[in-house]
Amino acid sequence: MSVWAAILAGGSGTRFWPLSTPERPKQLLPLAGDRPLRGLVPPERILILTGPFLVDQVAALVPEVPRANVFAEPRAASTAPALVWAAHRIGKADPGAQMVSLHADWAIEDDHAFRAAATQALGVAREHDVLVTVGVKPTRNETGYGYIVPGKPLGSARAVRRFVEKPTAGRAALLRRRGALWNTGLFAWGVPRFLGEAGAYAQELKRAWPALAAGDAAGVFAVAVVVGAFAWDDIGSWDALRRVRRPDPRGNVVIGNVTLGDDVEDCVIWAEGEHFAVTGVKAMVVVRANGHTLVMPTGQAERLKLLVQRL
Repeated sequence: MSVWAAILAGGSGTRFWPLSTPERPKQLLPLAGDRPLRGLVPPERILILTGPFLVDQVAALVPEVPRANVFAEPRAASTAPALVWAAHRIGKADPGAQMVSLHADWAIEDDHAFRAAATQALGVAREHDVLVTVGVKPTRNETGYGYIVPGKPLGSARAVRRFVEKPTAGRAALLRRRGALWNTGLFAWGVPRFLGEAGAYAQELKRAWPALAAGDAAGVFAVAVVVGAFAWDDIGSWDALRRVRRPDPRGNVVIGNVTLGDDVEDCVIWAEGEHFAVTGVKAMVVVRANGHTLVMPTGQAERLKLLVQRL
């Protein structure tokens, strides 16, 4: 049984303004480094879904992936339509295949552990004919991630008891104490099983994709979770760079031509092109890129998103 990968590389990355722009969004930026993760599946079995104006740039970043495998989404939408579209294309080319779904903006520290988790997830999906997600142990009370509450054992995995999306800080702490996992968004499944479930339960997608309506409509929507033993982070805002890049002894992450005073602590500073100097600040984000300058406290990602909407 062959394995394919669908990589979701859409989105605008407004929380990384001014460095991220519609023409060069965060999935094209070397935020966690300049080395893409490779080797999970052969390049000819990789599909990349991105925005209509980004196809050429994305294809240039991964020349080993056939140009015909880089697709433009018809319009910006959520994850579900993109995965159904990718699964449908894979099923037409390779009936009975398995697929994994990944996002282009993850930070993965341990390539080997990541591949091991994906392989385990594919094995569980194949053995039990279920949809599988990979969860990792939380390292903080993160309110911007989704959580998975594991249930009963299912082979080498656990059945999913429930999902919890973006909890409050207090509930996130409670979920951590009770053994909940972060939902990485790394999924694995058999293509026929996934398309059957999508056709049976996602009514809005069923109307849009009539050819995908076949499947086990009477079946129970089955999801399992595999625990990944790798460090994972969703690079969702400037604050994430202090987690995915190595800070200096004073807790700063600095990229570009920057001069720091000895009193700068716990900051993220990014200079693209121009030099600038920073002194006397703590817990700040300072960015100069694309003719704009951003200065804001850390921990204000949502406020930045609202600000960008006013520009």
